[in-house]
Amino acid sequence: MHKLGAFAVILDDVSRVLLAHRTDFDTWNLPGGKVEYLETPWQAVEREVLEEVGLTVRVDHLAGVYSMPERETVAFTFLCTSTGGAISLSGEADDIRWFNSNDLPSNTLPRHVERIMDALHINSATLLRVQD
Repeated sequence: MHKLGAFAVILDDVSRVLLAHRTDFDTWNLPGGKVEYLETPWQAVEREVLEEVGLTVRVDHLAGVYSMPERETVAFTFLCTSTGGAISLSGEADDIRWFNSNDLPSNTLPRHVERIMDALHINSATLLRVQD
């Protein structure tokens, strides 16, 4: 059975993307995580963003669906807008910052870089992609 994940591309008013630095690895990634039992992917992304970075978000649209067959995982990436809360560190994020898409940290997870670029360059079509 496949695991489901849900991740948020959140942009500020100057189109910078919000990334969280993981506490368990030296990597930056999009806020998000596992879809829980009886939860929709869009509910999961709202919950995960609040838990990880302290923001409430509105899901604007589905930006991409990513299959990672070797991990038996399907991840949904949503373009989201912050509607409240305050950025705060958590047990999963020891640093949270806004980055220009052309200046992402070198240790950003490559599949998340791809998802960010996809979300920024979509033309209202949802992308379907296999990722390593």
